[in-house]
Amino acid sequence: MHSAAKCVKIVLEHTFKGTSSRYMIKKPIKGEYLEILLRSPKTIFTTKDAALLWGEAREQIVSGRLNKYVKVGKLIRVRRGIYAKDANYDRLELATRICTPAYISFETVLIRAGINFQYYETIFVASYVTRELKIAGQNIAFTRMKDYVLSNPAGIDHTAGYAIATPERAMLDRIYVSKDYHFDLLDMIDWDKVFALVPIYHNQRLAKKVQEYFAYYKSQL
Repeated sequence: MHSAAKCVKIVLEHTFKGTSSRYMIKKPIKGEYLEILLRSPKTIFTTKDAALLWGEAREQIVSGRLNKYVKVGKLIRVRRGIYAKDANYDRLELATRICTPAYISFETVLIRAGINFQYYETIFVASYVTRELKIAGQNIAFTRMKDYVLSNPAGIDHTAGYAIATPERAMLDRIYVSKDYHFDLLDMIDWDKVFALVPIYHNQRLAKKVQEYFAYYKSQL
């Protein structure tokens, strides 16, 4: 993993550790470990998440305890090292926990915002690697972004419990990785936010394309 991505990952883990302290005043005793996981607002846990919540540094013990809960039906193993409280876990949250750091972007955000109309069942994610996975019937497509883009928090929202791009950032992400792209409804875009985000990409082609999209939008008014 690149150095910038490592830094972001450390920040995310530190943030999780800070928020998890609300759910763990002291190191749990037998019988409290599962309760701590279930009491957390998160629907998805990695082995590292559980270790932070439990204050347990020994990964083997954490993995063993999690696997025990899976065997007795208290948790679901979604993927190696990733667990869910039950089958109703948030699939967007899952998508951001597989290849970290990562955030939901591209068509997943654009469709929700009404900027694009064509529906995709695939969840689109910006990350440090390009790959496609299918987990429990859900297709997830990861697209590699430059470290300096991926690590920039501008236009990224965390209020849902996972990282997701604003419509303006999702639009720019798509322009950044695609030479030619059609957006169905540019009226839904806050252009002031778009122009404020353009500099984080350090990309002249993107800046030029944004001006072209903006000119087209103005011509349709």
